[in-house]
Amino acid sequence: MLYLVNLFKHNWIFYALSICISAGAALESVRLLALLVILLLFCHYKQLLKIHLVFVFFTGIGSYLLFSYEVNKLSVSVELPAILTWSDEYRINGVMLRGFMTNAEGEKLYVTYEIKSEQEKQLLEAQQLAGSNFFVVGEQVSPSVPAHRYGFSMAQYLQSKNARGIIEIHQLTFVGKGNSFLQPLYDQRFRLKLHIEETFPPSLVAEAQALLIGLQHNVDDELNRAYQKLGITHLFAISGLHVALVSFLFFQLLLRMSIRRESATILLLAILPMYAIVAGGAPSIWRAVSVVEFIMLARYFRWNIPMDDALSLSFIIFVLLEPGVIFQVGFQLSYLATYSLVYSSRILARYSNFWIQSFFITFVCQILVYPLLLFHFFEISLSSFIANIFFVPLFSFVILPINLAVLVLTFLPLPFDSFVFLLYEPLRTALTNFIFIIQQPIIQMWNPGKPSILWLVFLYSSVFITFYLLDKQSTLKAILLLVLPAIVFHFQSYWDGDLKISFVNVGQGDCIVIELPYRKSVIVIDAGGLLRFDQEKWKERQTPYEVGRQIVVPYLKGRGIQSIDTFVLSHADADHVEGAEEVLREVIVKEVHVTPGSISKPVMNDFLQELKKTNTKLIEKMAGDYWKVGATTFEYLWPADIEYEGNNDSLVIMVTHNQYKALFTGDLEKEGEQQLIQLYTEKLRNIDLLKAGHHGSKTSSIEEFVALTNPKFAVFMAGENNRYNHPHIDVVNRFESYHIPHATTGLEGTIEVTITKGEITIEKSNSIYLK
Repeated sequence: MLYLVNLFKHNWIFYALSICISAGAALESVRLLALLVILLLFCHYKQLLKIHLVFVFFTGIGSYLLFSYEVNKLSVSVELPAILTWSDEYRINGVMLRGFMTNAEGEKLYVTYEIKSEQEKQLLEAQQLAGSNFFVVGEQVSPSVPAHRYGFSMAQYLQSKNARGIIEIHQLTFVGKGNSFLQPLYDQRFRLKLHIEETFPPSLVAEAQALLIGLQHNVDDELNRAYQKLGITHLFAISGLHVALVSFLFFQLLLRMSIRRESATILLLAILPMYAIVAGGAPSIWRAVSVVEFIMLARYFRWNIPMDDALSLSFIIFVLLEPGVIFQVGFQLSYLATYSLVYSSRILARYSNFWIQSFFITFVCQILVYPLLLFHFFEISLSSFIANIFFVPLFSFVILPINLAVLVLTFLPLPFDSFVFLLYEPLRTALTNFIFIIQQPIIQMWNPGKPSILWLVFLYSSVFITFYLLDKQSTLKAILLLVLPAIVFHFQSYWDGDLKISFVNVGQGDCIVIELPYRKSVIVIDAGGLLRFDQEKWKERQTPYEVGRQIVVPYLKGRGIQSIDTFVLSHADADHVEGAEEVLREVIVKEVHVTPGSISKPVMNDFLQELKKTNTKLIEKMAGDYWKVGATTFEYLWPADIEYEGNNDSLVIMVTHNQYKALFTGDLEKEGEQQLIQLYTEKLRNIDLLKAGHHGSKTSSIEEFVALTNPKFAVFMAGENNRYNHPHIDVVNRFESYHIPHATTGLEGTIEVTITKGEITIEKSNSIYLK
């Protein structure tokens, strides 16, 4: 056995990579198995024994066959009705209950259920669903297509969770509690959740639940975004430092109780997996717990297992159990960051000063994960290099121990916890306020956009060579090799000589992004939004759905748009302007154009409130105003007066780029179109691109207007299955009678029109995902 341990020492990483490659090949494309050849060549270069080359090859091929078998099972339709069991991954938000259930074969299914009454919601919230069996009547549905190429993909999420599909539940009937050995742990986690809610001050509940039991549902969205901007979101996740602290405290407690060290080790080995389940079972928790388990087992049997081998063994077990986990962001970041610290230990060992070493620990982790962060989130926090130096020790050695200590005190009959809360709560509130202040500048976020796979390979090549040069103490070369590729990637969008017009799928609303050649200017017309109606308190979502935050901003950031030169709000309707405030919070906006009189409408209040926090100019525009950037002219054709009366006072913009003409009409209706025909007969004749007015309603796109403009391509911006039946069938038939090609964002997804030297390319996001 000792011979085998020594044989595989420092070599488990190659087996981990082999299994990772095979998982990717099974889930994405068999062509990825070509990476296995590259891995074998690298193993040969590293002069591994031939037995390792054989084992690595057969490990990759064998795991690929296993994963392919598992993946094929996921495509089989779910048989319903059936008795399903809730996992511990579920959430009640408003009237919706969503999460994962398992069938009799242990296969994972994603389910959604619309709660029928307030009483039913109270009943569901009051019980621990994890481990409970329910008789389920429903139907399997396909995952929704992302709003655009940078949007959340439900299909990829299900793949990462190894889930078979989505079940829309029509009827949910409780059958009984399960008898799994995990049930007591699920129940204990639920009791701790309720206990924290009952004993902690309301301002501290969300943090305590996140730090102690890994429940992050209640963390305020704005606070979470503030942590993201500072690059310290990981502090809300239970990770290696948490596990190390809990392990140390528990081990020392056992020793103080006069329990022998060997017995304490065995007890800790048994307790840690239970702690991982109670703490939520996130990848970072299991990674930390499994590594500690391997090292403790090795010491118990007097084997010498290095940290990198323990980490690789943990990785292998994780992927073998759930191959889709390689696509989970938390899994990727957790293992990459830990590997970066393990393999850069020689670099970190050169510095004995605490603050310098803290900076380099942050630097090493951030540098290794930054291409991955750009790939998933399109931006990284520049302030994180400094913020982590202070906040990591603060959370690890002050805030976390205080939460652990107070949790213990809340179980004691004496009011010690109240005294601690009296001192701690105002200090913690002051820290939160401080975080909100320092996170405000938008410029601390570097947002070059989403890298393609080729760019990802290029950026990671520079990162690995940088680490090699740092290890060789060639600091200047390392910095240059790290920074120059990042700069090139940052400016690559400024080399594009095409005009791009994107109709972003924001549901029932408008949002158009215009990027001029070489990114000379970016113009955004409207930002989508929702018409919100009053509803009963129990039906309200804990986190309201925001079109601006969840669709528009990700599209802008995915494109690498860090500033908007002109933000046009065509008129004061919620489905055009409600998302604008979110854009102002996340992107630098130089000036905003509005139609005269529209800012007095109540729907504009939140936007105007956010506008006061910026240096953005607010300008009313009307017919006759224009500006020019290079070969592109923007001209307002409407409105002609300053009295705002609604849809027919929408800002109408004509964009002329060389000979190409595009017309954007907001929610203009029949009367407005008739006025345009009279005023601009020749200018409107035979345009290239038309954004049809008012989402294609029956009151817009009159025959005279369609005949005059006769666009080569028309776009209806309307949500799928919207309550207004936009675009109206009569309007669609009208365009078809003139043989005008058209598309609807709700059906086709985001529509990107690219103009290159007179040639026009139209790309629809649904075609990307459904090809």
